[in-house]
Amino acid sequence: MLCAECDNPLDIDTEDIEEGDSVTCDECGTEYEIVATEPLELARVDEEIDEDEPKTTEEEED
Repeated sequence: MLCAECDNPLDIDTEDIEEGDSVTCDECGTEYEIVATEPLELARVDEEIDEDEPKTTEEEED
């Protein structure tokens, strides 16, 4: 399986993985979550938004 970002082969040992595990591309650092093991299916893990930080919004000026 190839990395969707840089086409580098991902080294995944299908014997030792479970759904919910994550793998990282050695070349570009993109992180993937194992969605299914047979057939192997990966989903890119996007950067999560920190919910503790207040969201920035534009305030209307009076």
